[in-house]
Amino acid sequence: MLNLDTHMLLEAVAGRLSPSEARLLRSDRWSISAIVLWEVAKLAQLGRIVVDLDDAEVVRTLARVHLWPITREIARASTRLDVQSDPADELIVATSVVHKVPLVTRDRALRRSRLIPLA
Repeated sequence: MLNLDTHMLLEAVAGRLSPSEARLLRSDRWSISAIVLWEVAKLAQLGRIVVDLDDAEVVRTLARVHLWPITREIARASTRLDVQSDPADELIVATSVVHKVPLVTRDRALRRSRLIPLA
């Protein structure tokens, strides 16, 4: 299973992946932290993306993605990372750390971490 950050989920759904990213995402099941849904809704509200979470195709796509809840362990792990980012990214990263699920991200700062399991 792979844990996609918000940006990678949006790029994957939009079909804007590099060939290596596309191969990687075809090779395994996708998962996201629950906070990714909030980020998508917020980005849409702010007009930064055009996504309707009630759209039938979006609903079908998200139904195939495993959703990780934000737990006490994830909240605690988010405060013990070796990188700092915005709180949503820290929860996404902590999800990968706690569940030992490789993170799929383009974020260079996150990719420098020694704690985060990366895809």
